[in-house]
Amino acid sequence: MTEITLHKARGIWTVIAALTLSVSAAQAKTKILILATGGTIAGAQTSTTEVGYKSGSFSVDDLINAVPKMGDLADISGEQISNIGSQTMNHDVWLKLAARINEAFKGNIDGVVITHGTDTMEETAYFLSLVVKSEKPVVLVGSMRPATAISADGPANLYNAVALAASPEAKGRGPLVVLNDEIHYAREVQKTNSTSLDTFKSPNRGRAGVMNTGNIHFFFPNNVRHSSESEFSVNGKNVNDLPRVDIVYSYANYGRDVIDYLVKSGVKGIVLAGVGDGNSTDEAIAALSDAAKKGVAVVRATRTGSGLVVRNVEVDDDKLGMIASMELSPQKARILLMLGLMKTSDPKKLQSYFMAY
Repeated sequence: MTEITLHKARGIWTVIAALTLSVSAAQAKTKILILATGGTIAGAQTSTTEVGYKSGSFSVDDLINAVPKMGDLADISGEQISNIGSQTMNHDVWLKLAARINEAFKGNIDGVVITHGTDTMEETAYFLSLVVKSEKPVVLVGSMRPATAISADGPANLYNAVALAASPEAKGRGPLVVLNDEIHYAREVQKTNSTSLDTFKSPNRGRAGVMNTGNIHFFFPNNVRHSSESEFSVNGKNVNDLPRVDIVYSYANYGRDVIDYLVKSGVKGIVLAGVGDGNSTDEAIAALSDAAKKGVAVVRATRTGSGLVVRNVEVDDDKLGMIASMELSPQKARILLMLGLMKTSDPKKLQSYFMAY
């Protein structure tokens, strides 16, 4: 059993002893860098009985010190990249994370853990899977309850994240998301519930594995292109170098006004969060086709949360000049399209990216 107490003076959880460890001497010497971005895992309530809280109230050092047994897993260091709620995650932080991870992996760092809010964790994870150029482990972790909650889930999640990043089994799998004793691949994972601890799912291919108190069990490998096999790079880039790509959400009686406005605003790409198999109203499809004719890259995805959107089903992509998102959710399709547009504007080449990544 793990004994968990709340450190009243500092208002942050503290984990004390009684964790069953199965760590080799080699693992104990592994160097893990924790990059903190804020989120609920570093959040604080005014009162433990309140639902509301402020994200990013605690620092990376607070998080590390609150789980002292992590020191048995690896040599741990920490850096604060940002301290925000992940609803305000942005391209600037993404570029900082990518640059710092790539730099760290050129040195003696063996694995990286990123503490992150759960709202956009899946997007950050997928972005990093395309631009981090190493097979070393990258693990994103957060919590659904703030650090000061009566039953905070952050301690166990962070412990598991460090154990996963320190494990040779995590190498070559691309960025991983760990929460609630489950491991997910960056491409597959989605947040599916607003408050449940069991919020992360991988609806198309299933979770990558499970773990408990640092013990890891993977179910299957990651067989899509990622990390060092990815052809995308943001090395030396700034936020102005990232093309603007927006998402439009389809619904009954959806018109074309928003789509036309985005085109006039100079958007480089549009992702349709379509109904069913990436479809929309006749008016919206016509507007998207017009956008494609003007050189805007248009990707069809689905708002349903799972399933494939393949070419020329319901919508004639060949005729209208559109791109099918395949397995990617609208939010991840936006990321791939953004990076793809940094290399080409050819719809056929862009479609090939969605077939590979």
